[in-house]
Amino acid sequence: MVTFKQLRYALALQEFRHFKRAAEACSVSQAALSTSVSELENQLGVQIFERDRKGILLTAAGEEILEQARQVDLAIADLERIALLSKGPLTGDFSLGVIPTIGPFLLPKILPKLRAQYPTLRLNLIEQQTHVLIDRVLDGALDTAIVALPYPLEGLHSFEFWRENFLVVLNREHPLAKNKSIKSTAIDPAELLLLEDGHCLTDHALEICRLRNAIPQNSLSGTSLYTLVQMVAGKMGITLIPEVANSLIANIPEIVSIPLAEDGPHRSFAFIARLNYPGTKNLEELLALSRKILSA
Repeated sequence: MVTFKQLRYALALQEFRHFKRAAEACSVSQAALSTSVSELENQLGVQIFERDRKGILLTAAGEEILEQARQVDLAIADLERIALLSKGPLTGDFSLGVIPTIGPFLLPKILPKLRAQYPTLRLNLIEQQTHVLIDRVLDGALDTAIVALPYPLEGLHSFEFWRENFLVVLNREHPLAKNKSIKSTAIDPAELLLLEDGHCLTDHALEICRLRNAIPQNSLSGTSLYTLVQMVAGKMGITLIPEVANSLIANIPEIVSIPLAEDGPHRSFAFIARLNYPGTKNLEELLALSRKILSA
């Protein structure tokens, strides 16, 4: 009889394509994982994995089998979530994803209160770009994630809890640095420093400023908001940051932040979850707590 353990080991091998790493992820020996996967193939009478010098490949039949295995894994995880909720909200293991342009600024405000109010919660945090978090929420690897909207969210529920605007960050010696607000039309696209491709903040900023097709191909970019702010301090250009990240410039005397004079709010924060996610009570608690803290 096929067991859940066999399916779980096979799914781990599919993810890592390496017996040792898959075994470590499952906290078992490499031999135990290999034997279990072989038993699964024998019981089903079909080869799931091809093993050769190039690595571990998935057969066509294996792809179909593991897609079903993933649904079984998700259903069992949902059963465990329902059981945990019977003991109260935000109890036991809970996985939360957050994007890099929110996490470092929002989580320090929320996490202390969350831990104090729910001491039995075991929180697993993952910081990734939006498209990665969406995939992990959809496949059940994450309970929920905090993302910035607008963003396409097909197949997901979204629960908005905060809105904010963008700030223009300039060196104090920049000609626009004395303005009380700055219109997007006053921004020279050649000066604008943005996060590298893949960050939704860049897309939001370009959309708000109507500069999507105006940025030169050889323009400078950074891997984090901190990097962009340091580049501005070094007179390499100007950038846009969200209000939540304004603390980045607090101890940098060379720069100032000025409101972007475009109709807002420019983006919003939301928790996202699968359409059939069974832990909506957890999300309700997170929403209430987040709104209370950010409104204080």
